[in-house]
Amino acid sequence: MTMYAALLRGINVSGHKRVPMAELRTLLTELGHGDVRTHLQSGNAVFSSPSDDENLLAAELERAIEKRFGFPVPCLVRDGAYLAAVAAACPFPAAELEGRQLHVTYFGQPVDAARFERIEAADHLPEEFRLGDRALYLYAPDGLGRSRLADALSRPSLAPGITATSRNWNTVLKLVELTAAGEATHPGAGA
Repeated sequence: MTMYAALLRGINVSGHKRVPMAELRTLLTELGHGDVRTHLQSGNAVFSSPSDDENLLAAELERAIEKRFGFPVPCLVRDGAYLAAVAAACPFPAAELEGRQLHVTYFGQPVDAARFERIEAADHLPEEFRLGDRALYLYAPDGLGRSRLADALSRPSLAPGITATSRNWNTVLKLVELTAAGEATHPGAGA
């Protein structure tokens, strides 16, 4: 069994696309997953599965959510090892920053750095971003809500047709912790 995190995009924001976490847990259990837990109300769930196909797991979850709730919700599924690797590869001094100052945007597929060349980094200082493995790290010292760089990075033209969803650093670390804790309950999981 491998531990995964499901990252749902754009739910429970200002009363739109409401997906209660208890119902999401039930749905994941009905799909045959174990060790199901959720974190916060913003679409973070962890679960175990014998599958090794993240894209298949995400597609199944998307279909099930649309059938149950009546609206589409883009989902990304990533295993615990990937989440830990993304956290470990952070190019910013995460331990010195507040969780609201650092964010990771997870992409559904690799994104070419050339897509971001037209963003003038100097125009957004002290805010900065770096690309990683299907992830973008954003340092926004005044938080995401006031970030001009976040607005520039979120333009659909930069990653057309690619599912993307962001989490603050506190959530990034919590998902690493939750998927690692699940791995510990399943010796040899993910092997």
